[in-house]
Amino acid sequence: MRETGNSGRARAKARQESDLPGVWVAYGTLLGHLRKRAELNQQALGQAIGYSLEQVASVEQGRRPAKEEFTEAAERVLDAGGVLKVLQPEVDRAKLPRFFRNFAAVEAEVLSRFSYDPLLVPGLLQTEAYARAVFAGHCPPFGEEIVDQHTEARIGRQRLLTRDPMAELSFIIGEEALRDPVGGAVVMRGQWERLLEVGRLRNVEVQVMPAGRGFHPGKNGPFVTVQTKEHQHLGYFESQGVGCTVSDPAEVSTFGLRYGKLRSQALNVEESARLIERLVGET
Repeated sequence: MRETGNSGRARAKARQESDLPGVWVAYGTLLGHLRKRAELNQQALGQAIGYSLEQVASVEQGRRPAKEEFTEAAERVLDAGGVLKVLQPEVDRAKLPRFFRNFAAVEAEVLSRFSYDPLLVPGLLQTEAYARAVFAGHCPPFGEEIVDQHTEARIGRQRLLTRDPMAELSFIIGEEALRDPVGGAVVMRGQWERLLEVGRLRNVEVQVMPAGRGFHPGKNGPFVTVQTKEHQHLGYFESQGVGCTVSDPAEVSTFGLRYGKLRSQALNVEESARLIERLVGET
């Protein structure tokens, strides 16, 4: 039997709603409750916080995540007492690709994080323009709204760089990643300048693995090692949209051994900064 147009659309809508992150739905339900308690309709709330009726309705229905500015305004107008604000980190995290969300929750609270990235500037150091270029090049293509959401979430993760208490952060980046013109010359110049800026933070070290080193432990691909707030050591790697968290102590120990080797083979912090400065000067 052929499915009618109405029933087909209903099924499609049901599938779409079932894919909505639970925290967006929970946030929207809470927002609706607070709005009704304040005896406001959606249009009145939108006018009070500077958003349209459609935007407020989308957030309440869990179809669109609230941005931090939306939450701050809603907290003030609805006298929410922080109940919306406490959900904001989870709302932001749900903008990330599904495979990365669990590790992102761990990453946000680590004591230390060391990473090797041979082909792209690591997400925690990307400018907004560079991140947007990466997501815009996804295959199959993302819609503009998804590109926006993933970019916002990636930039939001960068709170880790200046979080209090500080996390110890180390990044080794392949020279190929620095010379590959992702987004074009203007985007790359901004990205190099960002690397120099972040490298001046006292809890951050940025090193470059120069091209032409021959075989080294990083040839097997990018990876991350972290120490959690419970002092547990974990590894993480991803490829082709699939992420894997490693918890077996022997395997994590191997990650740490490889990272130590890479750190010794890469340019030191000062040499790396000079290389990046030369790239800036060449543009």
